Amino acid sequence: MPDTLSTLAIDDRIATLSLNRPDARNALSLPLLESLDNSLTEIEARAEDLSALVLTGAGKSFCAGMDLKAVLGDSDRAHALLTRLGLLTLRLRRLPIVTIARVNGAAIGGGCGLACVCDLSLTHADSKVGFPEVDLGVCPAVVAPWLVRKIGPGRARRVLLLGGLMSGSEAAEVGITDRALPTLESLDVAVAETAARVALGGPRAIAATKSLLNELDGSLDEGLIRRAASLSASVLATADAQARLRAKLGA
Repeated sequence: MPDTLSTLAIDDRIATLSLNRPDARNALSLPLLESLDNSLTEIEARAEDLSALVLTGAGKSFCAGMDLKAVLGDSDRAHALLTRLGLLTLRLRRLPIVTIARVNGAAIGGGCGLACVCDLSLTHADSKVGFPEVDLGVCPAVVAPWLVRKIGPGRARRVLLLGGLMSGSEAAEVGITDRALPTLESLDVAVAETAARVALGGPRAIAATKSLLNELDGSLDEGLIRRAASLSASVLATADAQARLRAKLGA
């Protein structure tokens, strides 16, 4: 049976990787993360022939975050999922090509983290973006490092501790995304133009620049990511978090 949880398309020097669980708003399950890992393996193997990767979601959502149903009452699965998500973000960050998040709809929690880990992130004004983890009794530890690097510690503190969601326009004002286009149609135009602009750059220069930037901001600290996954999993296992998740899911 072919893997359809993510799709990879390559057009000239631009790769497009889509999360493909539209019925679940592209929520992050272990099978989806495995599928994304497989796609990244292919992208890494072909990186010399690519300039950019566009990361997006099938359907109306970019990514609704962690699949809560998959981890409710199962601490081992939750830890495995959070660890795999963290390691996936590291792989995205390590890519020697420019990564562009096309945030076509809701980018929530871990989904918003995926948008932050990309080099560039574009959305549209009416998308829903944010980190509501604390509202659910959950610690956003895995995504916190990427948000801090994206918008700075002061703004990240406010965003993560207040929780909730914001519009695409507000996300751009805060800096979570680099631009918020008026409509989905104009987002597609802007993403295509951005990818084409990236393709004009020298591949070795881009790869060297990314490597230096990653070193400067400490992006590739795997130990931090693993500790963050363990911390988030431990909070997720508490009675308060489990009760809040059950209420959220009506379980």
